[in-house]
Amino acid sequence: MLQLYFFVSIAFAFIAWGIVSTRYIWPWLRSLPRAEALQPLLILHAFRFIGLAFLVPGVVSPDLPSAFSHSAAYGDIAAATLALLSLTTLQTRAGVAIAWIFNIWGTFDLVNAFYQAGNAGLIPGQLGATYFIPTLLVPLMLITHALAFRILLQHQSESTARGWQPG
Repeated sequence: MLQLYFFVSIAFAFIAWGIVSTRYIWPWLRSLPRAEALQPLLILHAFRFIGLAFLVPGVVSPDLPSAFSHSAAYGDIAAATLALLSLTTLQTRAGVAIAWIFNIWGTFDLVNAFYQAGNAGLIPGQLGATYFIPTLLVPLMLITHALAFRILLQHQSESTARGWQPG
């Protein structure tokens, strides 16, 4: 039954964050230039350092599978670092390339965390105080990764269209 509550919590977070994103975040972001639209998303992901809490005894159960905790914690700190690096260089071509790397890495990291949790036999109670990360923050992070991909792809196609002149 505990597993059911865990997955229902995640599903509700996806629904709620999806509504917030559709009604409030995306309408605002889509009207901005690429660098400005990516900035709030990158700032949000800079807080992924909080995933290091998966390594803190007392915050999580000592029974938390290390295959999950290490993968999630180090993947999150790498994503936060890439988000900050991209944020500081966003006005350059390198910054856009780093934004792509961050977005691919960050998405992979979150999907991998779900895989590692299932593969390691994680029981939600083992998460301790970090329970809110997969049930509240991960859905938001995945949705904002999708928004970042949309911004990167939309602005890439606009740049290509502007660069091509008929005739």
